[in-house]
Amino acid sequence: MRGVEIVRPDQVSSADITTIRLQRGFVYLAAVLDGYSRYVVSWVLSRSLDAAFCVWALEAALSRGTPEVFNTDQGVQFTSEAFTSLLEAEGVAVSMDGRGRVCDNIFVERLWRTVKYEEVYLNDYADPTEARDGLGAYLRFYNTERPHQALGYRTPAEVYGGHAGGENDRAAARAVAGTPVALRAPSVPATDGSGDYLNPAPFSS
Repeated sequence: MRGVEIVRPDQVSSADITTIRLQRGFVYLAAVLDGYSRYVVSWVLSRSLDAAFCVWALEAALSRGTPEVFNTDQGVQFTSEAFTSLLEAEGVAVSMDGRGRVCDNIFVERLWRTVKYEEVYLNDYADPTEARDGLGAYLRFYNTERPHQALGYRTPAEVYGGHAGGENDRAAARAVAGTPVALRAPSVPATDGSGDYLNPAPFSS
């Protein structure tokens, strides 16, 4: 990512993991973010830190669009063969933060700060299902209603969905935000509260 200027949607995507506090215990949130529009392309909650839930998030993101470059840190989830081979099969360049490159994933780090201060810290999630529902509602708001100063006070959905710009932005944003996406069959089965993975359904955030 050194010297790369991000100038359009689907040029660079990033992924990261953060911890979400519950009343008793924690769950882990993985998200894929478009670097230009700040649009949260996909997200998944998991009770464990294995690589499979990150692969699921990646599969969901790739069903929406194929970036030119995909950037992550060097965590074991992202360096796993299952994760990197999926990117390579799609012709996506794999980028990983190097020594001293703490700003390469800065947009995802800013997303975590926003999510925690505007949603997680204000709500005391009782269990993983409550966390999934609360985060799902917030991320829909983040994508489709919360304007960003860096985007000229447009929403991420307006910028990500309206690649052509201008008056097409809002119509495209409504299509992106409101239309369920036909996902490729994920390698990880979806569960609803009783298993390890708590993914949103449909991926319309």
